[in-house]
Amino acid sequence: MIINISEAKTQLSKLVDLVFHGEKVVIAKNNLPLVDLVPHKPEGKKKLGLLHNQVKIPENFLDEDEDINEMFYGKKR
Repeated sequence: MIINISEAKTQLSKLVDLVFHGEKVVIAKNNLPLVDLVPHKPEGKKKLGLLHNQVKIPENFLDEDEDINEMFYGKKR
């Protein structure tokens, strides 16, 4: 089913129900298809710690670097 935006605005509840029950709905503007109305699919739970023990942070990670400081602040006088 292809429906123009203006009509879709007035019939949104009906269109949502149709899509929920398996109907394909395409929303168009000036009869040019723009988007598909599709049912929501929940994403799976995100798993934390995928890189645990796989990334090594160097001991000097938080130490200042003179070259980088020079780029930001200029040369010391």
